[in-house]
Amino acid sequence: MKCGTISVDDMSKAKPLELKIPPGNPVIAVTTGDPAGIGPEITAKAVAGGGIYEFCRPLVIGDRKSIEREIVHNELNLTISEAGDSGEGDYRPGRLVLLSPRSLQENDFPIGKVSADCGRAAFEYIRQAVQLALAKRVAAIVTGPINKQSLKESGITLTGHTEILAELTGTRDPLTMFEIYGEMRVFFLSRHVSLRQACDMVKKERVLDYIIRCTEALKQLRLKDDRPFAVAGLNPHCGENGLFGREEIDEIIPAIEEARKAGIKVAGPFGADSVFAMARKGEFSAVLSMYHDQGHIAAKTLNFARTVSVTLGMPILRTSVDHGTAFDIAGKGLADPASLIEAVKLAAVYA
Repeated sequence: MKCGTISVDDMSKAKPLELKIPPGNPVIAVTTGDPAGIGPEITAKAVAGGGIYEFCRPLVIGDRKSIEREIVHNELNLTISEAGDSGEGDYRPGRLVLLSPRSLQENDFPIGKVSADCGRAAFEYIRQAVQLALAKRVAAIVTGPINKQSLKESGITLTGHTEILAELTGTRDPLTMFEIYGEMRVFFLSRHVSLRQACDMVKKERVLDYIIRCTEALKQLRLKDDRPFAVAGLNPHCGENGLFGREEIDEIIPAIEEARKAGIKVAGPFGADSVFAMARKGEFSAVLSMYHDQGHIAAKTLNFARTVSVTLGMPILRTSVDHGTAFDIAGKGLADPASLIEAVKLAAVYA
């Protein structure tokens, strides 16, 4: 058994992903994330730049005091306009349309610190956005960074965005896709588990289930992409015929073969040291990585600031920045809104 291969000539013919902003101006809910982190800052900067109004009408869900602080500190030409409960507001450049959940009282949240109050607020922002999306008041949601420790201290047992969204939408095992706009898409067979657990999760049934669901999710995005869906190997050189592990032989290849019998255009397994470079050349519609860091490292090395996380397989569409709360620079005016802008742009494309 050898890893999947592709010729240099084939790679030279590859075309990059081409995505275009569709006509229309959808309302996109943007949560600011943990108010102690950089979420309020990057949100205010993104809206103040005015560029995202070319793609959508951004409905910001967060804390007014935190956003006002960032507007003043960063000397932004921006006025806050209160939104109605259903998301209606005065959407135009120079204005930030804000919806603050009524379940939360105004609070002087700390900056750059773990806080139960901040964890609770971040959760409520997500819940408000999901409610609006389920009610079709917004076309998609974009989430700012949250802090898992703050969530825990607030009494919320769900560990992150994906788990929260699954609970709020009644979804079993949502799909996570990373996209570097116009260059590469990566799915993940497992997410926040130990590496040992991730290896144990590489089973034929799971790999087959993900191939089916990931390719179906791409169709639902109406991409009109007929390139094969690629599957990464788990072991170095896909195990070298069992010398470095048998997961490819016993689990991954049988799943790929069964998917092909079902009519799915899937290729692999390919060694993880080459499959992402091949994807960037345009050979594949997307890549299924076998575990968290395998795909994260590839995407973030390619372009950290422009990597966007997309959650699929739910009744709503969600994109997100792919960085954390950055408590070390919160409130200092140093945060870059580029990832948030890319997340809003991608949400508008897919909405």
